Amino acid sequence: MSTTEFSRQISLFEEMLRAFAYSLTRNEEASKDLFQETTYRAVKNKEKFEEGSNLKAWLFTIMKNIFINDYRKKKKANTIFDSTDNQYFINSSVKRGENEGESSILIQELFELINQLEDQLRIPFLMHYKGYKYQEIADRFDLPLGTVKSRIFFARRLLKDQIKKRYKNVDELLVRA
Repeated sequence: MSTTEFSRQISLFEEMLRAFAYSLTRNEEASKDLFQETTYRAVKNKEKFEEGSNLKAWLFTIMKNIFINDYRKKKKANTIFDSTDNQYFINSSVKRGENEGESSILIQELFELINQLEDQLRIPFLMHYKGYKYQEIADRFDLPLGTVKSRIFFARRLLKDQIKKRYKNVDELLVRA
């Protein structure tokens, strides 16, 4: 099937796709973006579509998956959506006179514990803490992705154990907080 024919077939479902996009996003502009991204990916991947199968279901699945992936990215990024007309709540800065000395000491102690870790655990852990993705760390040290993930996991576990040893009542403190 040619790209022109494929695009024509997609246009038959345009109204339904737009309605579905709006039902997912509940926002006119976001639904337009979702529809556009869906049609772009469908045309881009037309060779993956098997002729004779259900084009409508394939398009709806693409749209749903794009929406879910975008939602997960936004959720992971801790995006704050402020729908207030004015930005008063975001821009208001209420300063409190809290003493941050105790938390500074705890952070210093935590970094001391981190610095006691072996290099093969400490370096990937700190890189991940600083915002590097697992794949970026793996590429930097020419390691498999699973190895990087497990090293970070083991570093976290060791740090947890060390904190529990140092502060025997840490669980009680965390419950009260």
